Amino acid sequence: MDTDDGSMALLAEFGSWLTRERGLAAESVRCYGNQAKTFLASAGGAGALSTLDAGAVTAFMVEHASERNSWSAKAMVTSLRAFLRFAHATGRTAEPLAGAVPAVASWRLAALPRGLTQAEISQLLASCDRDTMTGLRDYAVLSLLAGLGLRGAEAAGLRLEDIDWRAGEITVTGKGSRTERLPLPVPAGEALAAWLTSGRPACQSRAVFVTVRQPYRPLTSSAVRVVVPKACVRAGLPHRGAHQLRHALATQMLRAGASLPEVGQVLRHRSMLSTSIYAKVDQNSLRPLTRPWPGASR
Repeated sequence: MDTDDGSMALLAEFGSWLTRERGLAAESVRCYGNQAKTFLASAGGAGALSTLDAGAVTAFMVEHASERNSWSAKAMVTSLRAFLRFAHATGRTAEPLAGAVPAVASWRLAALPRGLTQAEISQLLASCDRDTMTGLRDYAVLSLLAGLGLRGAEAAGLRLEDIDWRAGEITVTGKGSRTERLPLPVPAGEALAAWLTSGRPACQSRAVFVTVRQPYRPLTSSAVRVVVPKACVRAGLPHRGAHQLRHALATQMLRAGASLPEVGQVLRHRSMLSTSIYAKVDQNSLRPLTRPWPGASR
């Protein structure tokens, strides 16, 4: 997607505005910027903002949403509204156009969370060739995602000083830059130790997960997230995403007798509403609420 110099400068200013005015984390700023870049390319670049109207904004969003799932469309809605508020606040648009971005129709809790089974997770882990640097790294990434339910951005953001080997804990920075200390499960700890001692190249970066080819750079959250689908290909499994390992952990905890608040605490949800979807898979709690079907034999 080509972007002119004026648009690139505008996107950089938008990123600074998001950090300064909204206090967004770097990963959120990057995502908002990518969505705004898509919109600008469709609108004709930064120079076209002065003639932008509500009809054009709505038309773009309708077309964009028609080709994507509701999650992707919602991400564009949020980013585009923020960008249009920025554009109006900085005098790029004469009218406030954020209200012209239509909402995406969806129903909270309408679907069951789809996680992986323990057998599938074992297959993903077994698919990593731990005789190679990449295999050691991917095995450690998968072990953290499965054992702690980390988000891709949280795993990508881990730094060497975030691991407390003596206490058996790691410090995770999640959404809203919220920092929490989590116990490090033994399998994940062993996988991390193997990567750091036998796989990770010596470099200046303090990131736990880095590229295996020079110049060594920290893995981005996008690079961490693609570890799961790549492992699915190697294991001969249907396509799965990193988030489904969080679902798998939540389901496993519920079936072991954990409560919904405990699941929310482990997954670091900021609201119990985010955890409530797992009530659908909490069969132990739901079983006493079921009633026999009328006329059915008992």
